[in-house]
Amino acid sequence: MPSTKGRATGDLACGERPRDPDVAALTDLYELTMAASYVAHGLDRPATFELFVRRLPAERAFLVACGIEPALEHLEHLRFSPGTLAYLEGLRLFERAFLDRLAALRFTGDVWAVAEGEVCFAGEPLLRATGPLVEVQVLETFLLACVGFETMVASKAARVALACAGRPFVDFSARRDHGPGAALAAARAAYVGGASATSNVLAGMRHGIPLEGTMAHSYVMSFPTETDAFRAFARDFPARSTLLIDTYDTVEGARIAARVADEVAADGIRVQAVRLDSGDLLALSREVRRVLDAAGHPEIRILASGDLDEHAIARLVREGAAIDGFGVGTRLGTSADAPSLPVVYKLVEDASGPKAKLAPGKRSLPGPKQVHRATTRDGSLHDVLALADEPAPPGTRPLLARVIAGGRRTSPPAALEEARERRAANVAGLPARLRSLEPVDPPFEPEVSEALAALAARAAGAAGTGRR
Repeated sequence: MPSTKGRATGDLACGERPRDPDVAALTDLYELTMAASYVAHGLDRPATFELFVRRLPAERAFLVACGIEPALEHLEHLRFSPGTLAYLEGLRLFERAFLDRLAALRFTGDVWAVAEGEVCFAGEPLLRATGPLVEVQVLETFLLACVGFETMVASKAARVALACAGRPFVDFSARRDHGPGAALAAARAAYVGGASATSNVLAGMRHGIPLEGTMAHSYVMSFPTETDAFRAFARDFPARSTLLIDTYDTVEGARIAARVADEVAADGIRVQAVRLDSGDLLALSREVRRVLDAAGHPEIRILASGDLDEHAIARLVREGAAIDGFGVGTRLGTSADAPSLPVVYKLVEDASGPKAKLAPGKRSLPGPKQVHRATTRDGSLHDVLALADEPAPPGTRPLLARVIAGGRRTSPPAALEEARERRAANVAGLPARLRSLEPVDPPFEPEVSEALAALAARAAGAAGTGRR
């Protein structure tokens, strides 16, 4: 099969099947009822929404932006299919004029976004969409689900990568993720976040992610003996033989693996690794390493899996476990300690001017915005959240770039490898305190520019006097 390594998103939108003709219906009903009312009241005029995370989970010092490319794919091909329109008509909620608007709807606006793999923080827009109000309103649900989910998993994966301290880890999460679509999106995001490979074959096919796999305990139990199972697998897959040695007795399994490695070596076959999936991984890895080395096989690597996360891996690495790589599943693909992000999509400007939400605990800042980033001489990070039309502060770089203009991409989709490399460089450049796996107090916050602060104050004052 031709390699697809490095391809961006294929035709897949956040785990949905390629170009699903009904994917535009993946929206909340109120997006459509609001849009219908906009049309009825003549409000379908230019508006700008921004997508951002309100606050970071307790154990997240930073986020890794992800899901942007699949989101842009969705915008480029946004259509309400005849089947979707027929269903909506059958609801008897919508006037013909609105259904005709949906039938002709294409995204014609502009989008500014951060690049995938970019490090970002609470309150900083990851994406900004400007266009006719109906067009930008109906995007909300999909964009939040797509960008929010992949950013959540990529951020978790980046923490796992930090814990691994240079050792590789593989995404094993597909079987425990929240549905098949989530498994596909999680594999993509985990790769951006630092996973070296995935076990998910469809993710490998769609996104060009390297594939890795071992064997299950059922395989070992299906043969008369462990020796028979290991021998068969090593001969059937001479270039990819990782033997699972903890089905019965882990240390004895290591001895059997070493004997099978000796046997098949005569035919030019090399056992690459053994995998531990249970028990005291620290103690077992040391004993298995001793067994393999004593048998003359220092080249056989030891991999470990079994409900691992960044904290468990960091402990194993810190205490000197003889483990060369990890398989990380449930806690990665579900981001178990922080299984959702408070990601929101808020109106910041329409034809009547800047807009802000003032509800306690859910305030938003008005006006289209840009994030300007600088690294200071002492290595600390400095972000300025400013109005989009403000001059950039000296020595900074803007994080958001225009990626769609007039409904069309400004450049071809970036390869997934670029996002992965960007994440690696950006995380490595973070101050040490932000790379910590423990909660950071106080959390990092961007500076708000004087012009943005003044606009926010005016918006609050206008609301207080009843003016809009």
